[in-house]
Amino acid sequence: MRRPAKRISQKLAPDSKRIADLAQAMTLASSRLEQRFWEQQLDTQLARLLKSANQQSLEATMNHLFKVDLDAYDALMETIEAGSESTVLDEDGKGVAHQALLIALPILAWTRFAIASSAVPADTLASLCVQLQAHVLADNVQLAMIPMLYSIDQLPRTHVDIHAMLHNVAQAALESRPLTAPAKPPETAPFLADSRYLLAVVIAPLGQPLFRWQASTGSTSAAAEKQAVLRAWQTQAAPHITRLLPGCNIELMLPEAYYMACREADKQIRPASVRAADYYLTQTLNLKSIDLHASIGGFGEDSANAQIDEYRIGFSLGQNPDVVYGIVWPLYGAEDSDQVISSPSGEITQVHAAGHEAGPATPLEEILGSLRESGIVNIKVHDEYFAMEFCDDCGAPLYADRNGELVHAEMPEDAPIASGHLH
Repeated sequence: MRRPAKRISQKLAPDSKRIADLAQAMTLASSRLEQRFWEQQLDTQLARLLKSANQQSLEATMNHLFKVDLDAYDALMETIEAGSESTVLDEDGKGVAHQALLIALPILAWTRFAIASSAVPADTLASLCVQLQAHVLADNVQLAMIPMLYSIDQLPRTHVDIHAMLHNVAQAALESRPLTAPAKPPETAPFLADSRYLLAVVIAPLGQPLFRWQASTGSTSAAAEKQAVLRAWQTQAAPHITRLLPGCNIELMLPEAYYMACREADKQIRPASVRAADYYLTQTLNLKSIDLHASIGGFGEDSANAQIDEYRIGFSLGQNPDVVYGIVWPLYGAEDSDQVISSPSGEITQVHAAGHEAGPATPLEEILGSLRESGIVNIKVHDEYFAMEFCDDCGAPLYADRNGELVHAEMPEDAPIASGHLH
């Protein structure tokens, strides 16, 4: 998820100060019991602000803690996310309290054409609900799915929006009331590789499992159960999803809690973007993957520490160094903590497939692996750190060519016009 803007108010409002103090108290707790004490108080304060749609106070607190206490910032972010995507509902007529969780069903899609985002037909929605309950959810879990295939631009934008969606859909689930797709969803940018999402709320009695891997008998690990659930979901749901995304290659990810699912989709769309770039360029320009050359540069905003925020991959053809297309591989969370350029000499390293040694899957290694899996073996990695520069005219990111010059990606003049962009 995006970091908050670094515009810091010098003085916090009382609500923001109270939340900041509680988040810091959580990180300073000397026992689990004390931590839970502060966490319960923080949950209460956040629930009040979410219910009153006070996003401004939440953002002010996050901005403040991001500057003064990163541990407390992380603790607050985790608590806000949990408070907005999940809730405990009032007791029903039988005196039973229920828990509700907003989940996302991520879909990775790549194509030469357009990736749809639209309302989901009733019969397809019903089939997906059946498969979700049969293969992903625990027994006796209630479910309500929004009949909309969302792009990332159409998802709820704030914590209070997510909180409101959770409660609205949960109420529909309890009342067995059908949901409708948003009347006028925002337009989405056309990408050749992008993620799509189905959103649903699941409800179970408080303390009972929501997912099948929670209800395992103990004969297998939760990790193994998750993998089995994912395989079953991919097999059974793929035919229905394919009808929603004609002309697309797709990969279904594990349905999970909203924020976790979205973060995982953000990460997994990156190798899909490499596959999409290879497929688009080879098909459009009528060449083979081995004819493509890739130049990789690390880009960032922190020039003092040469901290990498994203890698940019520029593609060129044969012996021609001109960059014809490019994709951005953003770094998330802890991924950027160790990605520091160690040798800002500007030298270029030629990387051969056979010379790649096994080791921890760093972002750069993931990029190299994705390129090679696509058949692209002519790769150059720049040691130089690059500033985050964009085209002054169109705002497109600039890519490092083989010589380390930042250039605009331009397709050959005789190439067919693309129907979208790559990430």
